[in-house]
Amino acid sequence: MPVRSARSARSSASLPSGSGSQGGHSADATADGRWLLRGSGGRLAAYAWNREGLLRWTEDRPGGSAWSGPDFFPVPDLTHLFITQGADGYAHFIGRRSVPKPDGPPAVDLVHAIQYQSGRPLTAWRSLGNPHKDRDKAARLGVPTGAVDEAGTLHILVRNAGRGLMLRREDKSGKWEGWRDLKGSMFQDTPAVMAAASGRIEVLIPGEEGAGRWVQSEPGEVPERTEDIPVAIVPGSAVALETAPDRATYYWTDPASGSLVAHRPGGWVIPLGGSPAGPVAAMRAMLGDYDCTVLAHGDSEGNVMLAACGTENESAGLWWSPTGERGTGTPGLALDAYGRVVIAALAPDGSIRVARQNDEPGLAMGPSVRI
Repeated sequence: MPVRSARSARSSASLPSGSGSQGGHSADATADGRWLLRGSGGRLAAYAWNREGLLRWTEDRPGGSAWSGPDFFPVPDLTHLFITQGADGYAHFIGRRSVPKPDGPPAVDLVHAIQYQSGRPLTAWRSLGNPHKDRDKAARLGVPTGAVDEAGTLHILVRNAGRGLMLRREDKSGKWEGWRDLKGSMFQDTPAVMAAASGRIEVLIPGEEGAGRWVQSEPGEVPERTEDIPVAIVPGSAVALETAPDRATYYWTDPASGSLVAHRPGGWVIPLGGSPAGPVAAMRAMLGDYDCTVLAHGDSEGNVMLAACGTENESAGLWWSPTGERGTGTPGLALDAYGRVVIAALAPDGSIRVARQNDEPGLAMGPSVRI
């Protein structure tokens, strides 16, 4: 699948204020998960964060070139932020918060907020607590991830202090259930979670002796542990994408080669090349008449790289192309209101740069703009 990138155009615009406070806020990092999202109103939004809270940039109109932001939403003492989205378009923000204390380890908990529509305010941040009551153990809580099933139920997964896997989710009435210990040991950050179109949730978490995997037998059931996968994964690098009904393809960095691989449970590990410095971004898109998987990552030198292949046809080979941008963290990928591929990156100066697919055949990207 040909991938071409136009030379970056260094431009910026004067943007009006949005629904949050503005001014004086710079991003430290992009969020984990899907940080470039199309909301229920069709507008894209990009998200980043710092130790004081969340930053958001929003398209002024669906598929348009003008953006507003950054809007700032305070939530102090974040150490990590993960974003996931349901089929209803609602964006869920899951933060790990670590509040320093003068008399011992910090107070660590998870916090959650929702955005129901692009450009609108978030709900209040609500603490989801910590599965550990002991502060020493609570301080060792891992990095959270999550997914929303077809019923709109948010599932939050996190490694606990004993290096097992914990789950907290909403019940059918929208109230939060208690923490569930899914067991296991010697696991590492961070779980990769897939919400299938059928409503089932599937989880993979790297470990010292292979990757642990949990699946739901039916939507709404508690995930059950299935056979481990005897692979080595760079901690924090695994992501999941539904590439066929109820089938996940997992992408991660191989610690031996430093390159990206793809794997579907029951199959072989497929080498994909590249030299990712963090997790890859993955999504499906129709390119011409073909169902394709689009992948993007930041390499070890800070270059933003892009590739595409036929979905579940990674073994045919793919070619990484530089976008002409430099960025930190994982790039963002999304489809805009017109079905065009959009890639975003957090530039070294703390700005967000966005490029959009143009009308040329294949995956050809137009020049990037600063938003």
